Amino acid sequence: MKSDVLLRIGVKLILPYMLVFAAYVQLHGDYGPGGGFQAGVIVAGMVIVYALVFGAKAARQIAPVALVERLAPAGVLIFAATGVPSLFAGKRYLDYSVFGHDALHAHEWGVFLVEAGVITTVAATLIAIFYALTDREHS
Repeated sequence: MKSDVLLRIGVKLILPYMLVFAAYVQLHGDYGPGGGFQAGVIVAGMVIVYALVFGAKAARQIAPVALVERLAPAGVLIFAATGVPSLFAGKRYLDYSVFGHDALHAHEWGVFLVEAGVITTVAATLIAIFYALTDREHS
């Protein structure tokens, strides 16, 4: 069908913009609404939209199940590991002062690392849930 071709082309054109918007939301989280959770939902939405148009099998090729299953706990590890340097410096857990030469830069880097863990875990978890719901082998 002609409309199917237009839909496929439209999705392929919009996916890069979704990725850029997810990056904006991720990086803008320090200064306004947004951050890792919202950006993770957008990234997962990209995979889900791709799967709805091209099929779940195609989505599993661009975001393999094995990768998704490794990224979810990796994001938690990134989040948790962000607090470890401050413990070694004799400070409180997640005290960002060890990440920069002044309080502002240290806070920015600390929040960036925490949010990197959040986006990774949220995106991977939502994609894994979607894959579990679309898995026909166990139905």
